[in-house]
Amino acid sequence: MSTDETFANIWIKETPTKLAWMKPSEEGYIQGHRVVLSFQKSVTSVVWHRKGDYFSTVSPEAGGSAVSIHQISKRQTQNPFKKSYGLVQRVQFHPKKPWLFVATQRYVRVYNLMQQELVNKLQPNVKWLSSMEIHPGGDNVLVGSFDKRLCWFDMDLSTKPYKALRYHKAAVRNATFHKNLPLFASCSDDGTLNIFHGMVYDSLDQNPLIVPLKSFKAHEIVDSLGAVGCEFHPTQPWVFSCGADKEGEFVIKMFS
Repeated sequence: MSTDETFANIWIKETPTKLAWMKPSEEGYIQGHRVVLSFQKSVTSVVWHRKGDYFSTVSPEAGGSAVSIHQISKRQTQNPFKKSYGLVQRVQFHPKKPWLFVATQRYVRVYNLMQQELVNKLQPNVKWLSSMEIHPGGDNVLVGSFDKRLCWFDMDLSTKPYKALRYHKAAVRNATFHKNLPLFASCSDDGTLNIFHGMVYDSLDQNPLIVPLKSFKAHEIVDSLGAVGCEFHPTQPWVFSCGADKEGEFVIKMFS
């Protein structure tokens, strides 16, 4: 079924939902819009579930409705949490289990969406979380913070960081794992993009191996902002970064 057919089918019948799903304007449709969701508060983050039918949004100022989960095929929006445990920064779906990771300013809570219960609570011991990324294997988590730290969690070991990495001189804006290679990267307001070797072993007897590999001066600093985002190519050893430079362009770095 094509994308257009999928979205055409969701309007066949009316479905009660907590959020207004609207058809795009004719101009918006030409531009590629297929659904317009209307939120009461600003949306700061959007993540997709691995199967493609669900995605989650974060509206930090919306209180108990800060986290929303949307299902395209049923044209439905749900708010899985009745109350807020802090200012939500990021959410991520577990790559294999029906779990949702919710990062607030100080903690990362892991919820089982099927059983509607708290599974774990990670304690980074930082002042303010800025980013969160789940390893493709599902048992390791990267958390960046505005107080210059990057924390690696091995959930099989502890609720506290396995390693706290301090390789940046300013706020860590983002961190990401490569989907197929033992690499991860972080970027910061100091304008740098750091690449690490991060090997996760199948054996529970072996702890993850973390080795710093390379630091790039990726972007110039503008109004105290440097490199604000980074992402790996899905198959190649390439990493993309974006920054606050006046050109506002993506910088492509190849690592081999």
